[in-house]
Amino acid sequence: MEDTMRKHIQSISVFQWVLTFLLMGICFTILLIYMMFTSLWLIPVVYFTWLLLDWETPEKGGRRTEWVRRWTVWLHFRDYFPIKLVSSAPLSPDRNYIVGCHPHGIMASSSFCNFATEAGGFSLLFPGVRPWLAVLAGLFRLPVYRDYLMSAGMVPVSKDSLQYLLTRCGSGNAVFIVVGGAAESLQSIPGKHSVTLSERKGFVRLALQNGADLLPVYSFGENELFEQVCFSADSWGWRLQKLFQKHVGFAPCLFKGKAVFSESGWGLNPFPRPITTVVGRPIRVAHSPVPSEEEVDHYHSLYIQGLKEIFDEYKTSCGLTASDTLEVL
Repeated sequence: MEDTMRKHIQSISVFQWVLTFLLMGICFTILLIYMMFTSLWLIPVVYFTWLLLDWETPEKGGRRTEWVRRWTVWLHFRDYFPIKLVSSAPLSPDRNYIVGCHPHGIMASSSFCNFATEAGGFSLLFPGVRPWLAVLAGLFRLPVYRDYLMSAGMVPVSKDSLQYLLTRCGSGNAVFIVVGGAAESLQSIPGKHSVTLSERKGFVRLALQNGADLLPVYSFGENELFEQVCFSADSWGWRLQKLFQKHVGFAPCLFKGKAVFSESGWGLNPFPRPITTVVGRPIRVAHSPVPSEEEVDHYHSLYIQGLKEIFDEYKTSCGLTASDTLEVL
């Protein structure tokens, strides 16, 4: 009975996160607009006025709250899978870091748990280093949801936002970017180990411009959480995904997960499968305000090499076979 109750609490903890991820932004937008035409019109007027005054805050480090990052609900969230954070090498609080997280998965569950909360024990593993999870800039245009994201230490994945953290907030900042983005999320298929990285070099250029070290991260098991419906090339679903990917920055997809309170049946919850997130070894990057293409390519190749080393070193201990390889698309 106690074990069943514990599992239900964990499932609810994950389900509230899924609903927040999918619905919180649009629901509060609709609610505030509706309230404009009721006797409660003053509430949205005051909020939207404050929103205009606060518009640039996400680009300037946001408004992180350790209380939110340490909510007990995130411990239940972590234990549902479970998710484990592993360090390959210590990080110096005297340096700044640009961290690439792979793979994206459907909802980047492990990146959220490990770097937007303290459930994985990030501050214990890397004392003196502050994690900032960079997500789609458009999410910070949604009322109330933007404040929730900022409270967890999330920032827009825009050049101005990242430059601010790397130049105006001192040292000891680790900016986590899910580099593969929408394209990589469409490759999130159980049993597949691939990252979209070959043409993603902007984060390397940013590291050179700011003298920030590069740091690869790989989450074993992230692609196992949902079963995605894959559309054939040139089908209507495929075209829609490409259209959203090009103009919006994310790709809508059809996926199947687990029911909240049942072991059978489909639902929105991810399947409770273990994830091990390995933080690799930092790659020291020289400060080059105007980097050449040769410099960018050099550090980009070092980054890919470091990511492959993580995969090869930890794959067997994370349930993969020695013959499994990481494909870089």
